[in-house]
Amino acid sequence: MADAASPAHGPAPRRLVVLAGPTAVGKGTVAACVRAEHPEIWISVSATTRAPRPGEVDGVHYHFVSHDDFDRLVTEGQMLEWAVVHGANRYGTPRGPVDEHLAAGTPALLEIDLQGARQVREAMPEALFVFLKPPSWDELVNRLVGRGTEGEAERERRLETAKVELAAEEEFDVTIVNADVRQACAELVALIENPPDIVRGTPTTVL
Repeated sequence: MADAASPAHGPAPRRLVVLAGPTAVGKGTVAACVRAEHPEIWISVSATTRAPRPGEVDGVHYHFVSHDDFDRLVTEGQMLEWAVVHGANRYGTPRGPVDEHLAAGTPALLEIDLQGARQVREAMPEALFVFLKPPSWDELVNRLVGRGTEGEAERERRLETAKVELAAEEEFDVTIVNADVRQACAELVALIENPPDIVRGTPTTVL
């Protein structure tokens, strides 16, 4: 292997790690653990057309952009993925910062939903795709109910969606079972720092 990390060559480019999974599985919690305990890992910040909520900081929680700016990013192919959420505002992942951090040799994580992960695979198939899975269906139901943030009708809708999302596990390269947040965080960090060579079509479960 060439000495890609030598001063003459600069740092070796990194491989983006994409984390996705069903609703209520704990993607945001695991990503927050990575952010808190491993500041050396860069976590992508989404762009959105909605207005900032109280306490939100531009560039930290989201990149808040106008509809015209979002249109331009999409038209110029500068979005890795994007979607309309709740029929109103748009959310997406700007490609520029991802490319810049990877080229600089910075380990990078993108925490996203299933549809977004599929778009990223089209745009950046060389990324490592990690599926976060609950230890059981009952535990996923308990987590969703325990959040207390949705009414009964919304919970039922989300659980039906979760069944479909769980069936997508085979589309991913590696599965992490989120039985314990800190353990799942540690397993994810290990994959980010040393992404394995994966043969597509042979998913691997991290126990």
